[in-house]
Amino acid sequence: MNLNATLVFQTLVFFVLAWFTMKFVWPPLMKSIEERRLKIAEGLASAEKGKADLAQAQARVGQIEAAARADNQARLAQAEKQAAALIEQARKDAEAERARIIEQARQDAQQEAQRARETLRDAVAELAVKGAEEILRREVDAKAHAELLDRLKAQL
Repeated sequence: MNLNATLVFQTLVFFVLAWFTMKFVWPPLMKSIEERRLKIAEGLASAEKGKADLAQAQARVGQIEAAARADNQARLAQAEKQAAALIEQARKDAEAERARIIEQARQDAQQEAQRARETLRDAVAELAVKGAEEILRREVDAKAHAELLDRLKAQL
């Protein structure tokens, strides 16, 4: 074999193989590499977006928690004010009820004393009439007796 012909033939095969690779193998390979690069870039972008979304969500959660704490403190303060107002109202109502009960007891005592006085007057008048009856030793008729009792009641 001829060395020059082998070199020319090998050079020709090399160029044909290079052309074939560049024409048919290289574009799909580059396309696959580019697709893979885009997927990796999308994945990284999604991860960065996820981190940003997580940070935003955590910040929003912090804001919501702070607002909830503030709201709970405001509600607690309002509940304490309402409780104090209810206690004060209950105290006032109890004082009013106590005053009413005392006044009612006074009135009942006065009425009972008045009834006792009336009963005592009736008893004294009756005793006075009986005493006068015995002293005079005469019978007093019912009309005169009633008249005498009324006069004694009036005097007492």
